[in-house]
Amino acid sequence: MSTEIPIQAPVTGWRRVARDAENIGLTIALLAMVLLPVREILLRKTNLTGVIAAPLIVQQLTFIVGMLGGAVAARERHLLALSAITAVLRGRLKSAVTVFSQSVAAAVTAFLCAASIQFVRSEIPTGQVIAYGIKTWYVEVLLPVGFAVIAVRLWWHAAHSWRGRSVAAVVVAGLIALALRSPVPPETMKWPALGVLLLATFFGAPIFSALGGAALILFWAEGTPIAAIPVTHYSLVINPSLPTLPLFTLAGYFLAEGGASQRLVRVFNSLFGQIRGGPAIVTAVVCAFFTSFTGGSGVTILALGGVLMPVLRAEKYRERTALGLLTGAGSLGILWPPCLPLILYAIIASQAKAPVTIEQMFLGGLLPGLVLLGLAIWWGVAAGPKLEQNRR
Repeated sequence: MSTEIPIQAPVTGWRRVARDAENIGLTIALLAMVLLPVREILLRKTNLTGVIAAPLIVQQLTFIVGMLGGAVAARERHLLALSAITAVLRGRLKSAVTVFSQSVAAAVTAFLCAASIQFVRSEIPTGQVIAYGIKTWYVEVLLPVGFAVIAVRLWWHAAHSWRGRSVAAVVVAGLIALALRSPVPPETMKWPALGVLLLATFFGAPIFSALGGAALILFWAEGTPIAAIPVTHYSLVINPSLPTLPLFTLAGYFLAEGGASQRLVRVFNSLFGQIRGGPAIVTAVVCAFFTSFTGGSGVTILALGGVLMPVLRAEKYRERTALGLLTGAGSLGILWPPCLPLILYAIIASQAKAPVTIEQMFLGGLLPGLVLLGLAIWWGVAAGPKLEQNRR
């Protein structure tokens, strides 16, 4: 099996229609998530009636964005994975481990799809309505559809040739058949199955398949219906606080793409650039501020690294020192509001009945964040060159 990626032909026909439909649907859902709350805020100042059940609609839109985003990520091969071992492998070995890891992920996703079908079928008789006659299961049906699309795309991307995809299909079918018709009791198969899942994760299977697969295996071993997994998934996604995640992520994207990084550098450079360690102070403050909105140090490093690295090198910072400062400073803002980890922790804690609110997390993260920022600035100033006599 060849590991060379063939030149991608232009997407045409029904595949282009499907791709455009996904992109447009995701854009519309995100736009509606932004406009609905804005409209409600504006209508509070008037006597006009707002959208009925607007918060519930926004929660459902969050679920739609999540499922469509997962399908698009699978299409573009951007599903998050913990391992990058395939980057150092070559030849047939790389092809083999890719087929194995993606096949395991596809099998897990297929079971999640089956569990979602059970969940949706149980919801249909309830007839629960969101608003305007839209029943809840109309939206929930996106669960099995989304997982089915992701499973097919994981199988498709397991190899670049039909030979490799055929092998992947056999592996997927074998795993499904083994789970359904195993001659060994499930409780005995639990640890071997978890071992296979761990190995697939090590070889590059997406994170969601590792988490979902572990839940499936443990539920299967205990004899618990796997439909409980999509129930929990759906209840988490429609949490009233969760819409903040895609909205702040969208805000961070606009900041990164709109040139805000360069403007922030100019502002803080004008404030601190002429003192000793000024570039280090600018780097730490800008990265911390930017990360608090983008939610991740990787985005900050990508957006600001190309701007700040030349500044640090021009001020005679060693390359290793400059790289270390940039990499470390990119994580400083994760304790400052409105950074996503704080919001996500508060949401998970609320599900566990812990008395923690997002506001408390924001307040609790301020002082540790300032301490980390101060330490990073101190180290950056101490590791930097002395201020030249002609600049004093």
